[in-house]
Amino acid sequence: MQKRLSDRVADDILTMIVIEKRFLPGEKLPNEMELSGELEVSRTTLREAFRILAANGVVEIRRGLGTFVREDFEIDKGGVPSLADIKTDIRDLYEMRLIVEPEAAYYAAMRASDEEIGHILRLGQQIEEEIAGGKDRTETERNFHKAIAKATHNEFMTKLLPVIYQAIDKGVQLSKEKSKAVSDTIQDHKTIMEFLRMRNGEGARSAMKIHILHAMEELNM
Repeated sequence: MQKRLSDRVADDILTMIVIEKRFLPGEKLPNEMELSGELEVSRTTLREAFRILAANGVVEIRRGLGTFVREDFEIDKGGVPSLADIKTDIRDLYEMRLIVEPEAAYYAAMRASDEEIGHILRLGQQIEEEIAGGKDRTETERNFHKAIAKATHNEFMTKLLPVIYQAIDKGVQLSKEKSKAVSDTIQDHKTIMEFLRMRNGEGARSAMKIHILHAMEELNM
C-alpha cells in the first residue's frame, strides 16, 4: 500500500535533515510557502508532515516563530558512512550507480504516483534549461535522481543517496568541458523520462543503464 502524501513529505523533510544535512539541530526550517513550493505540495499537506515529524521528536513547532529541528535530535551516524572517510575514485562511484540506479528507475516506473512522475519530468526539463542557459545544474541533477529514488517507495534507497550525490557532483564537474557528455545527458534524460511517463519499467531500467554507461565512457572511466 502506498503511503499518504503527508507521510512521504515527512520522509522528504527527514532526508533533508538526516541525509542532506541541510538543517541542523536547533535550526529553523524554511517558511511554509517556500518549502511547500519546493516540495510541490499544499501548505495543508506540509503542516500535516510537520505534525508527523513533531510527533516523532524530529522537529518542534513554535507558534508564531516557525518550525525548528529539535535541538536534542540526534542525526543518525550509522548506515552509509561519510564518503569523506572513504578512499574511493569516481569509477567506483559510477559503478555503484550502475548497480543501483537502473533498478531504481524500474521500480519508480512501476510504483510512482502521478504527482511523483510529474515532479521528475519537471526536474528533467529544468536541467535542460539550466544547461542551455550555461547555469550550474548540480543541485537540480541531485534532485532529479533523488526524485527517482524516492519514487521507488523503498525506504533503504534514501541511505544510498549520499553515494549517488557524490558521483553526480564529480560527474557534473568533469563534464563541463565535454560537450558530448552534456548533449548525451540531455538526450538520455529525455529517454528516461519518456519511459517513466509511459510507466515502462524495463525501458526505464535500460535507459538509466545507458545514461550511466554514456557518462562513464565520456569521462574516460
